[in-house]
Amino acid sequence: MLGLDSLAKKVFGTANDRKIRASMRTVEAVNALEPAMKALTDAQLRARTAEFRERLAQGATLDDILPEVFATVREAARRALGLRPFDVQIVGALVLHQGNIAEMKTGEGKTLVATLPVYLNALTGKGVHVVTVNDYLARRDTEWMGKVYHFLGMTTGVIVPGLDDNGRRAAYACDITYGTNNEFGFDYLRDNMKYRLEDMVQRGHHYGIVDEVDSILIDEARTPLIISGPIDDQSDLYVKIDEVIRELDDPAYYEIDEKQRTVTLSDEGNEVVEQKLIERGLLPEGGSLYDPTSITQVHHVNQALRAHRLFARDKDYIVKSDKVIIIDEFTGRMMEGRRYSEGLHQALEAKEGVTIQPENVTLASITFQNYFRLYRKLAGMTGTALTEADEFMSIYGLDVVEVPTNMPLIRVDDHDQVFRTVEEKLGAIVEAIQDGRARGQPILVGTTSIEKSEQLAARLKNLKVPHNVLNARYHEQEAQIIADAGVPGAVTIATNMAGRGTDIQLGGNVEMRVLDETKDIEDGERIAGIRARIEAELAEAKRQVIEAGGLWVIGTERHESRRVDNQLRGRSGRQGDPGRSTFYLSLQDDLMRIFGSDRLDSMLQRLGLEQGEAIIHPWVNKAIERAQGKVEARNFDIRKNLLKFDDVMNDQRKAIFEQRRDIMAAEDLFETVRDMRHAVIDELVARYIPKRAYADQWETGELEEAVQATLGLALPVRAWAEEEGVDDEQIRERLYEATDTAYAEKEAAIDAQNGAGTIRRIEKSLLLQILDQHWREHLVRLDHLRSVIGFRGYAQRDPLNEYKSEAFALFEGLLSQLRTDVTRQLGVLRPMTPEEIEERQRLIAEAQARMQARADAAMREKVEAEAVAQRPAPAVALGAGGGTATAELDAANPETWGKVGRNAPCPCGSGRKYKHCHGRLS
Repeated sequence: MLGLDSLAKKVFGTANDRKIRASMRTVEAVNALEPAMKALTDAQLRARTAEFRERLAQGATLDDILPEVFATVREAARRALGLRPFDVQIVGALVLHQGNIAEMKTGEGKTLVATLPVYLNALTGKGVHVVTVNDYLARRDTEWMGKVYHFLGMTTGVIVPGLDDNGRRAAYACDITYGTNNEFGFDYLRDNMKYRLEDMVQRGHHYGIVDEVDSILIDEARTPLIISGPIDDQSDLYVKIDEVIRELDDPAYYEIDEKQRTVTLSDEGNEVVEQKLIERGLLPEGGSLYDPTSITQVHHVNQALRAHRLFARDKDYIVKSDKVIIIDEFTGRMMEGRRYSEGLHQALEAKEGVTIQPENVTLASITFQNYFRLYRKLAGMTGTALTEADEFMSIYGLDVVEVPTNMPLIRVDDHDQVFRTVEEKLGAIVEAIQDGRARGQPILVGTTSIEKSEQLAARLKNLKVPHNVLNARYHEQEAQIIADAGVPGAVTIATNMAGRGTDIQLGGNVEMRVLDETKDIEDGERIAGIRARIEAELAEAKRQVIEAGGLWVIGTERHESRRVDNQLRGRSGRQGDPGRSTFYLSLQDDLMRIFGSDRLDSMLQRLGLEQGEAIIHPWVNKAIERAQGKVEARNFDIRKNLLKFDDVMNDQRKAIFEQRRDIMAAEDLFETVRDMRHAVIDELVARYIPKRAYADQWETGELEEAVQATLGLALPVRAWAEEEGVDDEQIRERLYEATDTAYAEKEAAIDAQNGAGTIRRIEKSLLLQILDQHWREHLVRLDHLRSVIGFRGYAQRDPLNEYKSEAFALFEGLLSQLRTDVTRQLGVLRPMTPEEIEERQRLIAEAQARMQARADAAMREKVEAEAVAQRPAPAVALGAGGGTATAELDAANPETWGKVGRNAPCPCGSGRKYKHCHGRLS
């Protein structure tokens, strides 16, 4: 079968080849229109936007006008940016328009590719979102690619932190909106916490393109977006438990599973922790961690244990400005504002001795998976997606298409070099760096943590090897460091990021150099001269680098994910440039150590591997790839499992958010409130007068009390029940009629007192407030349920199914409680009595008088201060001997000062305000 499969691929090509061949027909159609586009004036080219919109309004589809649109954008890019998209870029654009992921190698111009499908889909007027991995790229791409959109008459906006609601609303109203995944996701959650439709900022999710799609939809999808509010401060608890964990210095007290990243107390450790908690008053004498009342202590002990044994400073987080800041394990960037949940972040703060921020309770949350599935059409682009193609398809329904490079890839990828110890490996890396520098070859060294990047940097510093370090500590200089990384002999050490979003250009980056050298120059001719000089210098530098073999990428360790390794490799060999990549590994590396390096170590010793020697063989590469595949599969399972549980909540979230929008959009909620009231009556009657129960089994007294408490009406339910021939249905109907009549009277009285429509506004406000309160409480319950539902597995029951049924029951309870609370609140609502109106008016008048008095006093002080400031200097007469004879204002004599303002400078010359000096009240 394998032979036939290979033969079929040779004859018919792979599925990817067939997609690319089909796309080439569109490319030919676009190319055929190029002469006609070049003949148009700028104004005629811009006018095509209105023409395309008109054709869409008349029934044409986006696919009908696609070749013309792409040809128009290609010409606009050539005029606005001086860049003409290549044929393969047109292929990439088509892949994105079709709602797929375009895998395009680094340096192939993905940013420019996006302009074609973005413009095409923006013609519908429904808005297009372009999602980037950080704020710098969002701003840069808005300004850079915005030139193309503005040339064609389109508007662009950017969402960045610190923008207020009006700014966000304006940005979302643009044809094209750039921003990060976090900003888009949080705006969606915040919108669904608003109380008026006009306060919402987003206008739907029509079409989205995700840049670095693997980073956003896979790496960051492990943790959901959460908006939370603070709860009571428990700093003392975190500190005491941290002290307990610090004293667990014997490894026998806990068991670590590095593969699963879990740590648990052993039986012996459990006893020690219990004793120490009792000593600190955190458990009662004779208490146990197994007691139901000890759930909080157990939770925080487990989180503190994880903080100490699984999380490493400068790898998982850094400490900066009295804060613990998470480091993204895939990009190496600081994640400002992001915090671990469930007390883990507080445990890390206690561990590091920084100020402990209060723990938060969830107000709203969503996973990236479910947020991005809101888009009617979603697409993505990256240099590395094929290894995760199954995940993209199963979770997002996105197909991955590998777009060929414009120029053939000629980079040399060496086999991995495996050493026995880290020390031998580092020695070999330093030797390789020195060798490359001697030949004038620029070198990019990729490390997996800040700590390791700084260890290597220290070695190079000792050897006086010039180098730049790029990690979370120096991320502000990222663009500049990466721009210089292609200079002959440059050595750049990067942590897990290797300059995503900024190309490493051999010889150096012309634009960055020009920007740097002309930032204070306005003369156009001088700038042109400087540019010409820089271009000539860098052209010579590029020639030297190419002769030396191009950029050499050195990996100091294999990452858990092949994709991250491929991202690092992809920095070299862009646009047909020469390049080289080599990974240096040791058996003490985390990946090698966790996945069975013991056997390999003993085998290498038997083979007589000398110190400093490396084993280099394709089989080793295969073994490492298999280990990475195992980790990737495990991480996929984690994300898939997270999504299965979140899907349960997502259905409920959709229902609640849709309900909120309906409430906000409704002019009149009379029928909704009436239906809720009738449903509450149905529940009360069913509870106290069960179906098929005899009359003497009815609990009519309790029903009467419940009606009084819930509906706010004293009705003779007991007397009704004693009438001949009355059944539960008739009692229900009487309750309907009595409550409807009472509510209509109340509505008329309140509207007469406060103006027409008052009761409608009260209903809307009350409904939204009570709905939000119950939804927040429901999220907390689901969090607690999720944390314990796994134990159902011990009873041979599927935790997911158990979670679904329990969550559904909780949701039904939420809806029932919502109806009851809304009905109860509206039941106790009543118009104010004349006495209450009079008292309210008196209080309002008093408050207004106090405010007016404060305003008057402030105005008097201001006038007095201005009068003092404008008073002429004292006239001084000099005697014959030159001494002072008389003065209108004597600093030593307060009687000469007159009226001095409280906030004016004291005339005594002390420099203090009068009220703090001579005017101070004793």
